Amino acid sequence: MRKLLMLLALFIVNSIAIATPVNVNSADAKTIANALAGIGQKKAEAIVKYRTEKGPFKTVEDLTQVSGITKKILAKNPNDILLSDTPTPASEIKE
Repeated sequence: MRKLLMLLALFIVNSIAIATPVNVNSADAKTIANALAGIGQKKAEAIVKYRTEKGPFKTVEDLTQVSGITKKILAKNPNDILLSDTPTPASEIKE
């Protein structure tokens, strides 16, 4: 049991360490699914389909218009969702 817990902890640490921000307006579904917590392949495909049909996301909150994407999921990924390839400096984000 102890070995299983250690392996699980190692897996979680490695998963967190390799997480990188992803541009949801340009990335493919596989990249989105691999980069964001709580978003699997089906939800990632729904994001790509939505942006193809409706245009690019203008705010992170716009992602909640996609079926299955909730504010709770967005809260799990506060620094990993990008809307462009240039990150917005924290000083420019309005709360």
